[in-house]
Amino acid sequence: MTATQSGDGTVGKALDVLDQVAGFGRPVRFGELLDGSSFPKATLYRFVQTLTNQGMLRFDPDRQTYALGVRLVRLAHAAWEQSSLAPLARPHLDVLSGQVGETVHLAQIDNAHVLYVDKRNAADPIEMYSQAGKVGPAYCTGVGKVMLAYLAENELQRILPMQAFHRFTAHTLVDEAALRAELADIRTNGYGFDREEHEPGIICVAVPILTARGRLLGALSVTSSTTRTTLAALESHVPLIKQTARAIAEEAQAWRFPDQMRAQTGG
Repeated sequence: MTATQSGDGTVGKALDVLDQVAGFGRPVRFGELLDGSSFPKATLYRFVQTLTNQGMLRFDPDRQTYALGVRLVRLAHAAWEQSSLAPLARPHLDVLSGQVGETVHLAQIDNAHVLYVDKRNAADPIEMYSQAGKVGPAYCTGVGKVMLAYLAENELQRILPMQAFHRFTAHTLVDEAALRAELADIRTNGYGFDREEHEPGIICVAVPILTARGRLLGALSVTSSTTRTTLAALESHVPLIKQTARAIAEEAQAWRFPDQMRAQTGG
């Protein structure tokens, strides 16, 4: 469950309950929510009932389960249209996908995590964790690391302690010092890699999407498998990926993309 910030009050607690329901990835019974909740039973029940009455949760009386509600879906769609890079980036992703023949990801940073906002599968798709709408770790994904690399230092200091540093594979960076060293390399090169750090056999090269003033908007990656390519081969796509990232950033600025990252970059 997402930790409520001090001062967020009732609204923050209700959003924690929504996060908890979403985290199950399926309809969930009240007892399951209670088992994983920090709230007393009566408090949790009150939040669940209010969220259900407001259409943010949907209750199935036959199965006695709760799921995310239609109102939340409408809000999510509106947020995707208004604050996500996905709508304006769509044609650019299509072109890049056709050029490289591999999986293409578009991501934005969501507090301390990565939100995959769009994806183009390769002609011969590879099974992997990432899907549009999914949230993933920042410290061990290509898109996550390149976005961390271009955050303002004060924002990076806030976010790094929130990284789990769980060892997913033998290649995962598991401490802040190692991650910071890699972020420095990314800033020097302008791009970064996932060297099987999140999933065995899955590799990628990623670049940040930056405004002309260096404000972070998101990240792009080209992803494949060690069974059919190498990091060196993926690296050869960097000029195309950077070209696509610049095109997306230019269009975002032309449409006055919401300045949601100003505090993170100091731009």
